[in-house]
Amino acid sequence: MSVVNLNAWARPSFIINQATKPKSWVLFHGVNNSHLSTVIKRRRRVASISVSAVLTREDAVEMEEKPAFNFESYMLNKAAAVNKALDDAVSLRDPLRIHEAMRYSLLAGGKRVRPVLCLAACELVGGAETTAMAAACAIEMIHTMSLIHDDLHCMDNDDLRRGKPTNHKVFGENIIRAIGELARCIGTEAPGQVVDINCEGLADVGLDRLEFIHIHKTAALLEGAVVVDDILDVTKSSHELGKTAGKDLVADKVTYPKLLGLEKSKEFAAKLNKDALALLAGFDPVKAAPLIALANYIAYRQN
Repeated sequence: MSVVNLNAWARPSFIINQATKPKSWVLFHGVNNSHLSTVIKRRRRVASISVSAVLTREDAVEMEEKPAFNFESYMLNKAAAVNKALDDAVSLRDPLRIHEAMRYSLLAGGKRVRPVLCLAACELVGGAETTAMAAACAIEMIHTMSLIHDDLHCMDNDDLRRGKPTNHKVFGENIIRAIGELARCIGTEAPGQVVDINCEGLADVGLDRLEFIHIHKTAALLEGAVVVDDILDVTKSSHELGKTAGKDLVADKVTYPKLLGLEKSKEFAAKLNKDALALLAGFDPVKAAPLIALANYIAYRQN
C-alpha cells in the first residue's frame, strides 16, 4: 500500500472552515481555547479515519498484487505443447527404422528453449501459440538434426546426449546418413562447424574467429547460449549436463574460457544477457515476462 500522510489530507477540512470565515467564527465564537482544540482534534480524527478507510478500499483494488510469473510452470506447459506437436508431426511409419531414429532424438526430452522462444516471441506481439507452433517445431527439428550431426564420429564423436546414448550409437551411422538430407535445412551451421573442426589444436586463434564459428553455427539460432555452454563444459560433470563434459578441452577446441578465461567469459555472458533484456524494455512487461525469464535462465542455467 502507498504511504500517505493523512495529516496533509485532514488539514483541508479545517482550511475550508477558515475560508468560510464568517460562519466558522460564529460557530466557535465564545468557545474557550481548550474546547476549540478538542473540537478541532475530533474533526481531524474523523477526517483521518474517513480518508484512511477510503484509501484502504481503493488501494485494495488498485494495488492488488498480481501473481508473480511462474517460469517453471510456463516452460512445462509450453514444452508439453511442443512435444505433442512434434509427436504428431513425426509419426511411426515406413521406412520404420528411419522414423524410429528421428523420434528417438526428437522426443528424447530437452528443455525446448528454442521452440518456446519462438512461441513467446509470437505472443509478445499479440500472436497466438497455434500460429507459431509449426515454426517452433521446425526450429526444434533443425536443432535436433544439428545435434545428431554433431555427435557423429567424424564430427564431435560424442556418446551421450540428453542423458541417453547418442543416435548413431543406437541406430548406427548408416541410418544417420539416410536422414542426412535433413542437414540441408541447417546450411547456416556448416561453415561454423568446418571452421570449428579446423581450429582444433591451433594456438593462434583469436576472438574474431571464435565469434565467426558461433555466429555461423549454433549461435545463428541462439546467440549467447554458446558462451554459457562453453563455461558449463569446464565447470560441470557429464551427469549434471546430460552430455559428455570436458570434451571441448580434450579436443582442444576454441572456446570462450580458453580465450578469455572463466571469469571474463562469465562477464561476457552477463553482458549479452543485459543487452537482451534491454531490447525487451519497451514492451508490455506482462507479455515480455516469458522472454525476460528465458533470457535470465539461459544466462544463469546450470546444465
